Amino acid sequence: MDKIDRRRWLAGAGTLALGAASPAWAQSDDYPNKHITLVCGYPPGGSTDLTARTVAAELTRRLGRQVVVENVGGAGGALGAQKVQQAAPDGYTLLLGSNNEMAIAGLVNTNVRYDPVRQFTPIGRVASQPMVLVASPKTGVKDLPGFIDLARSNPGRFSFGSSGVGTALHLAGEMVKEAAGLFIVHIPYRGVAPLTTDLLGGQLEFGVFVLSSGLPHIRSGKVVAIGTTEAKRSPVAPEIPALAEHPQLRNVDISSWFGLWGPPGLPQPVVRRLKAALAESLTAPELLQKMRESGATVAAPGAELGDFQVAEIAKYRRIVDYAKIRE
Repeated sequence: MDKIDRRRWLAGAGTLALGAASPAWAQSDDYPNKHITLVCGYPPGGSTDLTARTVAAELTRRLGRQVVVENVGGAGGALGAQKVQQAAPDGYTLLLGSNNEMAIAGLVNTNVRYDPVRQFTPIGRVASQPMVLVASPKTGVKDLPGFIDLARSNPGRFSFGSSGVGTALHLAGEMVKEAAGLFIVHIPYRGVAPLTTDLLGGQLEFGVFVLSSGLPHIRSGKVVAIGTTEAKRSPVAPEIPALAEHPQLRNVDISSWFGLWGPPGLPQPVVRRLKAALAESLTAPELLQKMRESGATVAAPGAELGDFQVAEIAKYRRIVDYAKIRE
């Protein structure tokens, strides 16, 4: 190949490379120009689904394109996350995920095939809500000191239930056990419904709920609230003490939280557009009201997600290793 032909070949190759790369960038310049799919890794009706639909409605208003929620249930949210991880990095497939699939799953389940940090583009935090440790009235427990005294004086006699192995509810219970030095048996249920049935029926002594799920039973007197799991009391239920108010549990701080992610390699213009739309959405009165009614606290607009996620994974890894949790 002579010098002139070589120049022509290189010029042609450069043009082809530019042409191959240009569609994604061209799409990001006028993003969005079609509807957006917001994947939720859980069936309709749960807290993650409610959060996804509330956020989708606000993003639709601010982006000028329909944001449609798609429920991809299975494997504790992991199937939905995997779908987004494998999606084209164009901003038209996003994930409204929770800490279950985006921080905990990979620590307890070797079948999880994605890296929640390296293989996603973090956009922003959305909301969080505490969990609540409750007691069956048959235990006679009225408060946190009573719970600790009863469990400590009867090692291995009592059980606490959660919605499954390796869920945030399970980890919250294990964090309490570690901090207070208690021996209580964990019973994993297949979801909140059977857990609730056994707890209300007196077949189970203690349980951990997401606050929004537990409040109706607490306020009806069917279960007794021992304490919430975040460092401070929830503004939704300030009458319930935080577990961290007890000297032995002052380091207990764990919540169920939600965030917005895209696939890996999302173009920065798209990321900036989504960050801005999400920040505006989190100040919308309708969103604030719906999230408050669900027991959640909305994140500060623009709250960073990536470093927060890494810190949460480190926190959960310590609990998982302590309790030897594996699926």
